[in-house]
Amino acid sequence: MTPGARVQAAIEILDEILAGTPAEKSLTNWGRRSRFAGSKDRAAVRDHVFHALRCMRSHAALGGAMSGRGLLIGGLRDAGVDPSQLFTAEGHAPGVLAEAELEQPPLDAESAEGLDIPDWLWPLFCKSLGAEAQAAAAVLRTRAPVFLRVNLTKIERADAILRLAQEEVVTLPHDASATALEVTEGARRVKNTQCYLQGLVELQDAASQAVVDTLPLQDGQRVLDFCAGGGGKTLAMAGRAQLSLFAHDVDPRRMTDVPNRAERAGVQITCLTTEELATTGPFDVVFCDAPCSGSGSWRRDPEGKWRLTSDRLEELVALQAEILDQAAMLVSPDGVLAFATCSMLDVENGLQSRAFVARTPGWKIAQEAAWHVQNGTDGFYVSVFQRTKTG
Repeated sequence: MTPGARVQAAIEILDEILAGTPAEKSLTNWGRRSRFAGSKDRAAVRDHVFHALRCMRSHAALGGAMSGRGLLIGGLRDAGVDPSQLFTAEGHAPGVLAEAELEQPPLDAESAEGLDIPDWLWPLFCKSLGAEAQAAAAVLRTRAPVFLRVNLTKIERADAILRLAQEEVVTLPHDASATALEVTEGARRVKNTQCYLQGLVELQDAASQAVVDTLPLQDGQRVLDFCAGGGGKTLAMAGRAQLSLFAHDVDPRRMTDVPNRAERAGVQITCLTTEELATTGPFDVVFCDAPCSGSGSWRRDPEGKWRLTSDRLEELVALQAEILDQAAMLVSPDGVLAFATCSMLDVENGLQSRAFVARTPGWKIAQEAAWHVQNGTDGFYVSVFQRTKTG
């Protein structure tokens, strides 16, 4: 495919997404009907699409329309490329620019529009991040780095770096966690490497690993991952100590891959239904990676940034409070409760944690930590609660 043909393909996919089709489904459908496209073509089209989604407001403004065509025109202008070079109507390239598309509209790069944050969210975003709000928003417009977690039960980090290099995946240690590696070359090869297939490494953001590092895990503990999802943090906990690990999710279908991932990593994880929690507990550590806005991971899921509404955020905050209240009842008398989100919004993080302590006698915040995208990882938050002496 020519560069122009790749742009036209991205335009068509984006029009489907704007009409309501999820991005991954639209990309998959395009791939099935475009057997002629090679792996490099598919990667290039995917990059066009996801960059447009990350920068949807600003690119639509620069391109003059909230359409696939407008987004690609705006994206090229944002990158300093004259769109007329690719909009040639030659071969499979998009049609030449109309007269109304020739002039670049003005854009305030420091506004919510220019920084690609919804207007309703911008005040809350600024309140949560303060002087770092613009820097964080700017980073959310870019592609996220790829990180690996080294399974220390199978291999040391230095040895993992060497093994991955032999399979043409170049990595560097990341200081967010002692298990974290940042992939600098060969990210698309990771899942085909023996290091990955043998469970020596897992794909996981460095801040996500750092969240698990804050947990006071010790050999022999009974540990529950209350909102386990695919089990990434459950597996990370398994690498920290010899634990009896239990995973739960209100939707068991989200845990479908946990057994296979656990087998690959060489660990044992028992998946529990909601009904089984009461008879299996209590637990020494209960960890809640709660549903949230996902604002710390919008680089990876840019659609989430535009799907979020103020009403939905209120629902999430209420759900997080409910989860904390439920999880607290599963903690042993001397145990700890941990709460985490992949959010940078204080209403889901510090304010949520302090509200729990205020309404729940006998608990205190023993530790709090946060990571923000402008510092090189996804945005994450964690608080660890302990019982007070009178609790």
